Amino acid sequence: MSILDQLSPNYNPAEIESGMYEKWESNGYFKPTLDKDKSFSIALPPPNVTGSLHMGHGFNNAIMDALTRYHRMKGYNTLWQGGTDHAGIATQMVVERQLGQQGISRHDLGREKFLEKVWEWKELSGGNITRQIRRLGSSVDWSRERFTMDDELSDVVKEVFVRLYDEGLIYRKKRLVNWDTKLHTALSDLEVENHDEQGNLWHFNYYFADANLSTKDGKNYLTVATTRPETLLGDTAVAVHPDDERYAHLIGKTVILPITNREIPIVADDYVEKDFGTGCVKITPAHDFNDYEVGSRHNLPLINIFDVNANILTEFELFENAEQKTPNLISVPTQYQGLDRYIARKKVVEQAQNENWLEKIEPHQLKTPKGDRSGTVIEPLLTDQWYVKIDELAKPAIDAVQNGDIKFVPEQYTNMYMAWMRDIKDWCISRQLWWGHRIPAWYDDNGNFYVGRSENEVREKYNLSDIALRQDDDVLDTWFSSALWTFSTLGWKGTNEDFDNAILQTFHPTSVLVTGFDIIFFWVARMIMMTLHFVKDKNGKPQVPFKTVYVHGLVRDSEGAKMSKSKGNVLDPLDLIDGIDLESLVAKRTTGLMKPQDAPKIEKATRKEFENGINAFGTDALRFTFCALASTGRDIKFDLKRVEGYRNFCNKIYNATRFVLMNVDGKDIHQMAKPELWELPEQWIISRLQKCEQAVNLAFDTYRLDLASQSIYDFIWNEYCDWYVELTKPVLNDETISDDRKAQVRYVLLSVLETALRLTHPIMPFITEEIWTKIAVMIGRGGETIMLAPYPVANPERINETAENDMHWLQGLIGAVRNIRGEMNLGNAKLLPVLLQNINEGEKTQIQRIEPLFKALAKVESLTFLANDEKAPLSSSGVIGQAVVYVPMKGLIDPAVELARLNKELEKLTKQYEQIKNKLANESFVAKAPPAVVSAEREKLSELEGQIGKVKESMGEIEGL
Repeated sequence: MSILDQLSPNYNPAEIESGMYEKWESNGYFKPTLDKDKSFSIALPPPNVTGSLHMGHGFNNAIMDALTRYHRMKGYNTLWQGGTDHAGIATQMVVERQLGQQGISRHDLGREKFLEKVWEWKELSGGNITRQIRRLGSSVDWSRERFTMDDELSDVVKEVFVRLYDEGLIYRKKRLVNWDTKLHTALSDLEVENHDEQGNLWHFNYYFADANLSTKDGKNYLTVATTRPETLLGDTAVAVHPDDERYAHLIGKTVILPITNREIPIVADDYVEKDFGTGCVKITPAHDFNDYEVGSRHNLPLINIFDVNANILTEFELFENAEQKTPNLISVPTQYQGLDRYIARKKVVEQAQNENWLEKIEPHQLKTPKGDRSGTVIEPLLTDQWYVKIDELAKPAIDAVQNGDIKFVPEQYTNMYMAWMRDIKDWCISRQLWWGHRIPAWYDDNGNFYVGRSENEVREKYNLSDIALRQDDDVLDTWFSSALWTFSTLGWKGTNEDFDNAILQTFHPTSVLVTGFDIIFFWVARMIMMTLHFVKDKNGKPQVPFKTVYVHGLVRDSEGAKMSKSKGNVLDPLDLIDGIDLESLVAKRTTGLMKPQDAPKIEKATRKEFENGINAFGTDALRFTFCALASTGRDIKFDLKRVEGYRNFCNKIYNATRFVLMNVDGKDIHQMAKPELWELPEQWIISRLQKCEQAVNLAFDTYRLDLASQSIYDFIWNEYCDWYVELTKPVLNDETISDDRKAQVRYVLLSVLETALRLTHPIMPFITEEIWTKIAVMIGRGGETIMLAPYPVANPERINETAENDMHWLQGLIGAVRNIRGEMNLGNAKLLPVLLQNINEGEKTQIQRIEPLFKALAKVESLTFLANDEKAPLSSSGVIGQAVVYVPMKGLIDPAVELARLNKELEKLTKQYEQIKNKLANESFVAKAPPAVVSAEREKLSELEGQIGKVKESMGEIEGL
């Protein structure tokens, strides 16, 4: 069977891609080697085990795989470390939702049984995700796949926690946290979204405890404003600004808190804006973050009024300070006990109205904090939590970026990182969940806690013998284990064994982290802090987790809107690769082109396409789209038309390959370059190939995959296929040309294609592998897979500027003549006379060198150079730079037809001329219109006058033919 027969007649991505990945993986091509002097590694940002991959994953994976394959072909020890994240809150929510559909809660099952259900889900979902990553062509070393809750990684988590605690960098304290009332857990600030909403500002009067006190304007009360009336129940002070003369005499005095009748002090604090509202602020330290800080400065007690559901407690919890373990209980008005916070709010307002201490209600625009996953309004709540003391960890992480050990690409994200790091707060790492790394701390019956890697270690470490201990119920924030990802996945143990660990020593620090800007603080900063603190090289120097952070934008729809299910513009990358039937398309509303309510339009617009299966774009086209759109840092507008265009590009490569094989398969091919047999086309395409190789290598090295893609596309489509392939046809079909010359043309035709495939492979792995494995051997480049072939490197000695300049003229002249043929409706068979003007002597010499090729390819009968002052006959013309190309009309056109065309043009121009002339003759228009408008109309009139003159001149010349 010939090589050509091994390729299907038509490009079919599904056929090409089927089974190829399994072959790569089973042959171990993705596994790292340790036999090179240089290494490259990427840690896959572990996707959550919560379902399916989305377009962001597809984009991210395309970039990472392109970089990985590029460096593998460049001869690096290459490791793409893969794995998945347990995703505490997200995964627990999914499983709880599934149980809820069966009428079961996690509490019905109990912790142990519930976790069994989560592990079952993890096995199902995690396997689905890795299958999808494989479908994207990602060359991850699956033999080293890790999960954040694997035993080995869990041991690292415990090791890090215990060490930080022993160093005084982890502590437990009662503090205000963002409390999710649905999920019943603390959230970080980054897990809270602020929503603009319309609310109210309620103004309440708090009366002085001393009946003889009054304000400067004679009132016996202070007016405070709040957006949350229910928190009044937990007020412990009213604050005024220290420099506010209106209230200076009241500082240190007290007011009576409505409803509870507690006496609370008036304090002075800079937090208050004296020019805003009344200049008086109610202080609720246990239910507002700013108030908590004010309370700390003035040693105010903290009164917790809510339970975990944000319902009013039956007894309020009063803490004299955050160190107090057991609260003092104070009474709650009976009518408020157990009320939901919003019902309590209405009741407070009603009571204020009835008792006449409600001053007024104003509409107020406010930002409402909501949990990013639950969507419920977040309640600041006083709870005991575990924290990482961050200052000591942050400084080295700032220094590492400042001194260049870690670089951000693009550079602008350095500023974002620095701004966050310099304003960083201690990290709340505990979560009130069941799924996750359980905090390695144990409590005795008196509430004392002990930290260790296991209960046995705790008993031995603290000499606790047989006393009863129970482990902390909380788990660690998912980002705690993720922060250890680059070294925990490589077998770090924090002992001298690390220096004998070849994988760790070879691939850490990792080379680059590819991520979106939205998790720079969530993940990037925390990885830098943790790695610098725990991982050392053989000389004891702290290691960074990665040398470069390549930050890409977010994937949006074609209109620039964020993709979301509610908008109906979500695209599934696997749907684009494998295609979906019309019914699924309409049901899922995933075209990204139309709104959800436009299902009938979708059906009408796409039925033909989807019946023909055109929607199965294949992995290569999707990956090329992602890379072509990957301009650093900017969000990308994803348009299905781009994917279709790049599928056409795949088809172009495939068809070009079939043409090449038709002309070289079974023919004599030189197995090496013989430049002495090259003519302009070969000299030019080889030179252009070198420049393409230079551009693509530079683009990869600077993380400009968009530029790499564009260079590859331009070279293969516009230069190789559209020009060089066409230029070879006359040679290969000419029986008078020598066999040696033809053999060398075949060699160049084939070798340039083979090199272009290697250039393209990191971005489009499947089609390049399919073709390369069939054609490489024909020019003496053996190998079982393209991914282990060397990546092309330019040879500057083969750059031929003379050939490129000559080819520039050839392309320009041929293009000009083709345009003239089209304008004059001339067929391709007719030989044309061509005149050239405005050509200097150097250009004339260049053109003379290419004259035979030009005449043959453009079907030109004669080529004549006109002097610059010589008048050309009536011609159709084109321009190449300063040069003018003429094709005389005489003998080529029907004068009567051309006169009729020109006469129509004259009528159109004359009509426009008369309209503007009449407008300018209108004195009212000239007087009232802006001077610039009048001036522009006069310029148009002058232009039309000149155009009319030229048309009339041409008509006169044609009449003289």
